[in-house]
Amino acid sequence: MSVQVENLEKSMAKLTITVSAEDFEKALQRAYQKQKKNISIPGFRKGKVPRQVIEKMYGAGVFYEDAANSILPGAYADAAKESGLDITSTPQIDVTQIEKGKDFIFTATVALKPDVVLGQYKGVEVPKPDRTVTDEDVEKALKEEQEKNARQITVEDGGAENGDSVVMDYEGKIDGEPFEGGSAKNHTLVLGSGSFIPGFEDGLLGVKGGETRDVEVTFPEDYHAEELKGKKAVFTCKVEKVTRKELPELDDEFAQEVSEFDTLDAYKADVRKNLETKKEEAARQEIKDNAVSKAAQNSTIEIPAPMIDTQADRMIDNFARRLQAQGMSMQQYMQFTGSDENMMREQVKPQAEIQIRNQLTLEKIAETENIQVSDEELDQEIEKMAKAYNLEPDKMKEIIGDEEKENIRKDLAEQKAMDLVADAAVEVEKKEEPAKAEEAAEDAGEAKTEE
Repeated sequence: MSVQVENLEKSMAKLTITVSAEDFEKALQRAYQKQKKNISIPGFRKGKVPRQVIEKMYGAGVFYEDAANSILPGAYADAAKESGLDITSTPQIDVTQIEKGKDFIFTATVALKPDVVLGQYKGVEVPKPDRTVTDEDVEKALKEEQEKNARQITVEDGGAENGDSVVMDYEGKIDGEPFEGGSAKNHTLVLGSGSFIPGFEDGLLGVKGGETRDVEVTFPEDYHAEELKGKKAVFTCKVEKVTRKELPELDDEFAQEVSEFDTLDAYKADVRKNLETKKEEAARQEIKDNAVSKAAQNSTIEIPAPMIDTQADRMIDNFARRLQAQGMSMQQYMQFTGSDENMMREQVKPQAEIQIRNQLTLEKIAETENIQVSDEELDQEIEKMAKAYNLEPDKMKEIIGDEEKENIRKDLAEQKAMDLVADAAVEVEKKEEPAKAEEAAEDAGEAKTEE
């Protein structure tokens, strides 16, 4: 195999890859061996038809596609490595010569990592984050802890109210006929949560445990299931029980149960301290994000379109994995949202470009500032990873290859570059929104008139 590189405009390159006629012949023979068991020709037993007979009957190119598909991945990978190029996209493959007895030749057009010309990255102005922890923030945190420690009690007297949980079996029918997805067993619904279509939860207000109630609803015109849009349905709900959340009192006893403190005041003080720490951490991250974004905006980078496409595909793949972890497939998501793969790709492309621009800027800053990552720092990061995966550090080092270690080292260098930019950033007061500024001006005018 041989490879020739042609540099194109806008950080693109074309690799012309030649696979010897001998290797192509081997691939054709493998394709024949794979397919012959499925080919029947009169006068020959199935699976015993000579290759020459098949090629004569169906044409010389009968095995070309399989042969090419078996060659392309490995040949491209070898050529990409041999070229020494910093490739940042999936290749666009074009076969230029495919013929028995001749070299197999194809081209791979790829995007390369573009040049970065840094602008100002030290002393960039960023909005000053809000680090204030209010009494309301503390009360909200206490309320959340209260909710965590609430208990559900069965409602014996009276009917269900908003906020209560109704445990029930239900079956929906349209024109007297059940429909797909319209029934469930032992389902728990929090009234007022908006989990069901409009009218359903309201129809269960006042229901009691042991009661059966019919709830009439109309599916919205914009409902995701086409066959249900605008249809009237009746749900027969057999209620097993109604439960109500009972919150513990916010007192010293509560503080003792949920913390190491003896009094509610001491617990509140600790809650405030933790919130202040979290606010400071959030502020630091906000400064980092804004500073890097500003530095990237100040940089000159011509990002090739295929690089953005590849990043967008990567983002969609990551999103699909997160959906799968939640029990939903990408196909289901697209059905619910009325989107398709092309629409999703176009939606994420702007964010993909921002991510690429930020990363390339950080890489260039790390290079410019000669930021180094020591072996000790690398080992510490691997130890963190080992802890996250519940493995011994030595075992993790065995699993991680040299290439992956270099990627980790690169990520650490970029984090240092981010810290450098953030530390040098200048915090400025956030500009008042136009609407608020107008209101303030009006208030000032009114006050002056009253005087």
